[in-house]
Amino acid sequence: MAADQSGLFDQPAPAAEETQPEPKPKKRELENLGQFTGTSAWHRWSILARDWLLTDGAQHVAETYGAYWLMDAIASYTRKLHKQPFQVWTLKVDDENRSAVLSATDGNYKKLARQEIPYTDFPDDITLYVSASEGYWVIMLPSEY
Repeated sequence: MAADQSGLFDQPAPAAEETQPEPKPKKRELENLGQFTGTSAWHRWSILARDWLLTDGAQHVAETYGAYWLMDAIASYTRKLHKQPFQVWTLKVDDENRSAVLSATDGNYKKLARQEIPYTDFPDDITLYVSASEGYWVIMLPSEY
C-alpha cells in the first residue's frame, strides 16, 4: 500500500532566507604584546641589514604575523633618516579594503616618512620604535623601550 501523499504539494514553500549584507571584517587583534618588556636577546633578520636588530617583541611580531616585510620597509626608510636617532613608526590598517599606511614621526609628531600600502594581511594597527644604539639600529615594541 502506498503512503498517503495527499497534501504533499499543498505545503507552502519554505521562505527564502533573507540575504544579510556581509559583515565588515573584524580586525584580528594582535595578541597581548605588552608582555614584552626589555629584551633578552637581539635578533638579526637579514644578512643585508647587518646593523639592524630586533628585540624579542619585534622578532615575535615578524615571525608570528609574517611581518619581516614591515621591518624591511622601516629599515629602508631609516637609511634616509639616519640623522634622526629615534623614530616612531605606525602601521594603520584599513579593515574594509585591507590597505595600510606606514608612517614615521620623530616622537614629537614631526612627520618623517609616509608610504601607502595597497594590500596587507597584517591583522591590526601597530606602533614600533626605532632607536640608534651603539652603532646599531634597533626595532622594538613601545613596551620594550
